Amino acid sequence: MKVNFNISAIIANNQLANSDNNLAKAIERLSSGYRINKSKDDTVGMAITNKMEQQLNALEKATQNATNGMAVIQTAEGALNEITEMLQRLNELAVKGATASVTDDDRTAIEEESKALLEEIDRIASDTEYNSQKLLDGTMDLKGFADVEDVKLNYYSDETPSGKYQITGVAYLPDGSIDPANVQVAMENPVNSGNFVPVVLPTDGISANGTTLTIKNINGFEIKADYSNNFAGTAVLDLKGFGAMVVQIGANESQDLLVRIPKISTKNLGIEDMDFTNAGGCKDALDAIPEALSFISTVRSRLGSYENRLEHTVSSLDTSIENLSNSYATIRDTDMAAEMTEYTKFQVLQQAGTSILAQANQRPQAALQLLQ
Repeated sequence: MKVNFNISAIIANNQLANSDNNLAKAIERLSSGYRINKSKDDTVGMAITNKMEQQLNALEKATQNATNGMAVIQTAEGALNEITEMLQRLNELAVKGATASVTDDDRTAIEEESKALLEEIDRIASDTEYNSQKLLDGTMDLKGFADVEDVKLNYYSDETPSGKYQITGVAYLPDGSIDPANVQVAMENPVNSGNFVPVVLPTDGISANGTTLTIKNINGFEIKADYSNNFAGTAVLDLKGFGAMVVQIGANESQDLLVRIPKISTKNLGIEDMDFTNAGGCKDALDAIPEALSFISTVRSRLGSYENRLEHTVSSLDTSIENLSNSYATIRDTDMAAEMTEYTKFQVLQQAGTSILAQANQRPQAALQLLQ
């Protein structure tokens, strides 16, 4: 019998320490709800779930971005709907003023209403904004630049290939408007810089409205450029493709959607200088207004496509978040039922170990019986 080293107490103490540590881990998992609280619990699981958590947070923000993008589009579309209604009213006025049964006094009243409608179209286009950002002033459209100050790129369609376009042969009519008869368009060869190849255009591919030159081709190709100061030289338009509103709809780089909202104005629509004071002007308006309506309809159609895509994007992101959350929980979360079983076991072992340690500490006292 030994008294200096109580082996039984040492063994009991070690087992009690193990039970106490395991009980502390069980309490930590039960109170936090996580199976992995420290990297030592599961180093690989911790690394995987950290990446999953970053992905989840990013996907949730992407969902918010897509929802906000839909709100921007709905705001712009609402304004365009009002502009459409006013264009329809202008068309009615043009039809009414074009008939011979209407007097000049009647057309004066029509002119007053038409001017008010045109001013309201420009006001809505300039004042419509979301989060203090203008929506219809062209700042959310693809950008391009001319190599001369007197030529400004007004608009070009999604279907127009990016690159440089050379415009020559611009002349002016006596009223100051552009004469498109001899205008020619060439595109720079992307392989041979500086070499411009003529673009084959349909018969009605080049037109002008005042000092705005419009170039159209098949498959939706369209370019509009504004001229000033009677500029008649060679101009090169560089269509770079920058400027559209970028909606980040994914967790990673380049997972975004470019939303184009072109500039809307009476000048851009080709209805700025309509004259309703005579029958001839009203008939001219009947040619211009349908084109303006067609342009607005095209823009609204594109916005509707963006909104539909964003709705599907939100749905897809929600599904990804759901599946990723399930995977994250499988790795990181604790099984409460199983952990409660472990907790109960270690609690019993701790209590038993405490009791046994107390008894083991009593054993050396038996040596005193030998001294009696």
